[in-house]
Amino acid sequence: MASNLWSDDQFSCPVCLEILKDPVTTACGHSYCMRCIKNCWDQTDHTGVYSCPQCRKTFTPRPDLCRNTMLAEVVEKLKKTGLSPPPAQSYAGPGDVSCDFCTGRKFKAVKSCLTCLASYCETHVKPHYEGAAFKRHKLINAIGNLEQKLCAEHQRLCEVFCRTDQTCICWLCADEEHKSHDKVSVEKERTGKQKQLGETQTEIQQRIQERLKEVEKLNEAVKSLKRSACIEIKESEKIFTELIRSIEKIHTEVIELIGANEKAAVNQAEGHMKKLEQEIAELRRRDAELKQLSETEDHIHFLQNFPSICVPPEAGDLPSITLNTDISFGAVRKAVSELKDHIEDFCKGELVKITTTVNETAVYTLGSRSHDRRFKVNEVVVCSLQAPEPRNRAEFLKYSSQLTLDPNTAYRELYLSEGNRNVTRGRENQRYRDHPERFDYWDQVLCREGLSGTRCYWEIECSQGGVSIGVTYKGISRKGEDLSCLLGFNDKSWSLICSGCSYSARHNNNKTAITAPRSPRIGVYLDFNAGTLSFYGISDTMTLLHKFQTTFTEPLYPGFWLRSYDSPVTICQLK
Repeated sequence: MASNLWSDDQFSCPVCLEILKDPVTTACGHSYCMRCIKNCWDQTDHTGVYSCPQCRKTFTPRPDLCRNTMLAEVVEKLKKTGLSPPPAQSYAGPGDVSCDFCTGRKFKAVKSCLTCLASYCETHVKPHYEGAAFKRHKLINAIGNLEQKLCAEHQRLCEVFCRTDQTCICWLCADEEHKSHDKVSVEKERTGKQKQLGETQTEIQQRIQERLKEVEKLNEAVKSLKRSACIEIKESEKIFTELIRSIEKIHTEVIELIGANEKAAVNQAEGHMKKLEQEIAELRRRDAELKQLSETEDHIHFLQNFPSICVPPEAGDLPSITLNTDISFGAVRKAVSELKDHIEDFCKGELVKITTTVNETAVYTLGSRSHDRRFKVNEVVVCSLQAPEPRNRAEFLKYSSQLTLDPNTAYRELYLSEGNRNVTRGRENQRYRDHPERFDYWDQVLCREGLSGTRCYWEIECSQGGVSIGVTYKGISRKGEDLSCLLGFNDKSWSLICSGCSYSARHNNNKTAITAPRSPRIGVYLDFNAGTLSFYGISDTMTLLHKFQTTFTEPLYPGFWLRSYDSPVTICQLK
């Protein structure tokens, strides 16, 4: 009785697939380990909506979790009976061989029987080890497509290899249409082929060693390149620093020259003004004396003082002054402006020469391998250093890529339109055919085009609804509700999450918050060889939101996670 209870799914956590620990039960009736369901809901804290991983019933706000005391006591009592739970088995996932005898959710098969032509998990294979009736059965490690091991005509196991036709056949075929052919058992043919395989394997291993040596040499060349580049950067910085100092010196000298001329002219003018003011004061004094004398009523006093007072003023020795009514250093400004234009033109011409010199610097050369029959390069390729990154939208548009959405990857609630450049999340399933690359739980879709070895740029229009814009390797998981399927939540993908009026960047489930105003258009720039993935907010200007820096090892497929209903996402057509 106890062993049957242990095998019941009600005592296994649907998340970790192990016996429940600190069991809790949600309002929809499903039970989980407290730690497992907390971890799941922690991942959706940013959305404010929490769902059951099994039935997808949503809860708002986040429910308080309480330990299911009764279920915990049942589990503890079963442990105290002394009966251990059966060995943990893994459920069959994508690419695994599933047990043919499991009902409901199937466990992963560990053995296949060539006699029964069926595969078994650890539990259902036991009769083959214990029952006498199965002793003659041939067990091998679990393999899929057992029906391919049968003869299509007689539905018998193919145990003979026809060397004449180079195909596996059954014994009935050997006695009939292949009767006069050269035939051996599949075991004997395997022995011969195994020797040939070993020779090929030895050749491949030798080639691996050769390639490893080449990788080591390339690593040394890269280290040398980095050292050389570092030295040249430092030396160039010194030269440019000296150039800047020279320009600053000229700048200082021009400012001081203007200032010195200003000071000399001001001092000279002030000297003239002082002398003029003194003469004006003397004339005013004489004018006052003359006025006083002219107003006196004493005739004798007037006549006695007239000769000494009424003397014409002496002519001053001050030069005449001609004023410049348009005082300006415009000529100086013009000369400085011409100097600036001359230096800029000269620098532009020299930069072209420097850029050509840098780009023609060979990092390594690829040549043909005369001893390698399978891999040949017919021409010599010189790999140049990277060109500068784009600085404005016009330069980014030079690398624009035309992308289309792949219907075979789209979740069933996603509706594609406008030549597979627009996607909307609806509330009804679309009539998509089953496909191994389709996301069956998360509302995601990928593009057809794999991007690698070059620079690519594309732009996305999206509404205020929640959407995740990213790229991923093709090997991202597609089936089930695990976070390994989500863009940015694993080591195979990178994404920018647009939620309401905020942004965040994610890779391998590491989140980086971004402070920036929401933009209706997002630009994505991928420099595969440089290992950079950048996201920009597009309005009147381009605003860098986030840049990932890494090393890409496989082609990248752009993709989207639509987190809101009726919020379309469009891949823009760039000209």
